[in-house]
Amino acid sequence: MNLIERISQLTGLSGEAAKYISAHTERFEFKKNEEVLREGRVCNYLYFVNKGMMRSYYLIENREVTNWMAIENDFGTSYYSFISRVASYETLECLENTEVEAISYQLLNKVYELFPETEKAGRLILEDYYLRLEERMLSIQFKSAKERYTIFAKKRPELIRRAPLGCIASYLGITQETLSRIRAEH
Repeated sequence: MNLIERISQLTGLSGEAAKYISAHTERFEFKKNEEVLREGRVCNYLYFVNKGMMRSYYLIENREVTNWMAIENDFGTSYYSFISRVASYETLECLENTEVEAISYQLLNKVYELFPETEKAGRLILEDYYLRLEERMLSIQFKSAKERYTIFAKKRPELIRRAPLGCIASYLGITQETLSRIRAEH
């Protein structure tokens, strides 16, 4: 699936809108471990992962805390920075060789202006991001480590198979040792 197909799943997309977006979307390839965005810089793109895996992390007391992970057909960005146009608090990096389609902030707003039907897709993408963020926060606050892992494994089994254990552990708010123990019990 590509970006146009994904947007079309979310909303009725006219042929004219699809052509315009395709003509103006940028494509990037990143190597494994390559930074897409460094903390302290403004995020200028909303990324759609065609191939590979990305993650976002915060650096807290020299410890990386994974905020989200994205694989094929997922969107990823530093939403706070992308929307507010201020420096990002998070770093985006690729966990595998990754190919993305990217929509710049300026292009996204131009697309919304020219093709109002695309605003629904933007809202749905943002809602999905917010729901994942809220579910993660509630899970960390109210669920045991084992419950967090079980929920994550059911919702995102591909990430369980592909993401490094350290990223999964920090995303779940547990140590790698705890994660290893839980996985051994599963």
